[in-house]
Amino acid sequence: MPHPMPASLLEADLHPGKPPILHTDTPDDAPAWADEHHHALRTLVTEHGALLIRGLHLRDADQASAVLQHLAPAPMTDKEAFAPRRTYTPGVYSSSAWPANQPMCMHHELSYTLRPPGLMLFACLTAPTTGGATAIADASAVLQALPSELVHRFEQEGWLLTRTYNDEIGVSCTEAFGTDDRTAIEDYCRTHAIDFAWQSDGSLRTRQRRPAVTAHPVTGRRCWFNQIAFLNEWTIEPEIREYLTDIHGADHLPFNTRFGEGDPIGEDIIRLLNDTYTAHTTREPWQSGDLMLVDNLRTAHSREAYQGPREVLVAMAEPLHLTDCTPTPEVSPR
Repeated sequence: MPHPMPASLLEADLHPGKPPILHTDTPDDAPAWADEHHHALRTLVTEHGALLIRGLHLRDADQASAVLQHLAPAPMTDKEAFAPRRTYTPGVYSSSAWPANQPMCMHHELSYTLRPPGLMLFACLTAPTTGGATAIADASAVLQALPSELVHRFEQEGWLLTRTYNDEIGVSCTEAFGTDDRTAIEDYCRTHAIDFAWQSDGSLRTRQRRPAVTAHPVTGRRCWFNQIAFLNEWTIEPEIREYLTDIHGADHLPFNTRFGEGDPIGEDIIRLLNDTYTAHTTREPWQSGDLMLVDNLRTAHSREAYQGPREVLVAMAEPLHLTDCTPTPEVSPR
């Protein structure tokens, strides 16, 4: 029986502007390699915040799913998603359905939930012709670069996510909660600190308040951990925002973010947040067969616009308890 390789014997290449890259060559049995080295790989992710593994030669969904399940034996079920995903196997999904010509800006997956994933796993089966990188940014560096007054306000208030579930954009209420049973949805909302109200047209509107700055449960590093910019109206393409506002009204957009006490967040602040992410972004174009592991608390990720086919499988694991990450303020519905 093989012994797990110490992390010291797996060395990642470090280059400015790129994520740490570990080169290997396992064309025959990538799942066995992942099983043997998963402790060492997890140590490297904790050290660097993310790790791109090149040389696994991942060829199809079954092989990639086997690798992901060795590295994340208890994958999470996707709940409260903002965009649809296809399910390959239990806990293994497609990338979020999002127009190829529109980038997805930096965010921490499901950071508006009470139990967000601590680990994200991405397996690239088909790399796009151009673009489409899953870029990353260090959340501790982003936090340090933001104005102290802005950080202080978000630390004091947290941030507020409002959602109106409809069939126009994003996931439906049934897709988000995994059921069309109103009682079950209401029970989920109460259990997960989500304020909810059914609208006269049958749609569901929710509000949830979450911390914007969180300490890493392993390293203690303070991280800018949220989706304030990504889910804000000012990050939506202008013509799409205008259309949605005309159809639904400014207060009933499919999703939007505010300061924790309910004040709107100005376009200038969203631009500042996105510019700060850009200044701290590192990227490496996907190659077919690549695998990337991302510490979801320490490291934000994005998806760049692309051309050509792109197939990236996603798994989420190691759910965090926000109360274990010393959040401020106390999570609560508003």
